[in-house]
Amino acid sequence: MNNSMELNINTLKNYTIKMMEKCETAIDSSIDCMVRKDLEGSKKVIKNDDEIDDLRAYIRDRSIELIALKQPMAKDLRYIYALGNIAIELERIGDYSENIAEETLKIQEDYMKELIDIPKMGKECVYMLQQARAALENSDENLAYEIGLRDNIVDDLYEQIHVDCLKIMNERPETINQGVRLLFVGRYLERIGDHITNVCEKIIYAVNGEMIEIG
Repeated sequence: MNNSMELNINTLKNYTIKMMEKCETAIDSSIDCMVRKDLEGSKKVIKNDDEIDDLRAYIRDRSIELIALKQPMAKDLRYIYALGNIAIELERIGDYSENIAEETLKIQEDYMKELIDIPKMGKECVYMLQQARAALENSDENLAYEIGLRDNIVDDLYEQIHVDCLKIMNERPETINQGVRLLFVGRYLERIGDHITNVCEKIIYAVNGEMIEIG
């Protein structure tokens, strides 16, 4: 990168990293509030999603400015493109975290089963995103690939939630409404895992220019 371009791209990268940190907090907080039935905390998660949306808008606008005003070439253009796409994936992660908080507000009764696999999914998603952030910070394509593969862990946990909820809903029809909501939460986390994998793919593209599909 040339010197003037490097300063601008590094600024864009720093805002992307900040957005990743906020998404990590959103995932972790949404699941923690769900487990503890913290309704006020869930409302805060919903409200804080605006900050993630604002960062997405900032990264989008600065990306357009960089392309229009600096006319980057080759690797510079690729890196800007990758960061813009990462921001799109992160915005969806923020939206799904907000969705989880909204489901928590809708479940009034005691949980039909102890929440075990949902918190595990949440922790795995947070870990994946933390490591993806490290991969971006250090331009570590190998770490990005390794973390993208961990989406299989999230998928397996979601399958277990699906089996458990359907079994209980079949045995106790009065739990159907809640069971559907828990399945929604599991599905949101499964989608978060997919988006993190997409982030890892974009990091690899930014580093070496190779467009791959992990998994």
